[in-house]
Amino acid sequence: MKLIAFAAALAVAGTAAAQDMPMPAAPAAPAATPTGDDPVGGYQPATPPMPTPPQPGATIVFQQAPAPDVAYPAPAPMALYPICKKGQYDNCRQRGG
Repeated sequence: MKLIAFAAALAVAGTAAAQDMPMPAAPAAPAATPTGDDPVGGYQPATPPMPTPPQPGATIVFQQAPAPDVAYPAPAPMALYPICKKGQYDNCRQRGG
């Protein structure tokens, strides 16, 4: 019985210690591609959907999200697709085609 109580106390102390640890630094933003046609950070929205949490008692209205092709439109085609180099598969064309 003492072992169970000790294990529970250790688990509670471990979660409290984990909460006191500082958050790791945010990863650096990915660099832009050499061609510049892919947006930095991908197609994720740049801002959060709500700047602050809603106030208690506020009326919240949910609406359907737009279709994926509207929310994340395909990028415009490049004017020229160079020949792929070794290990390159995106924004290029295969040899002999």
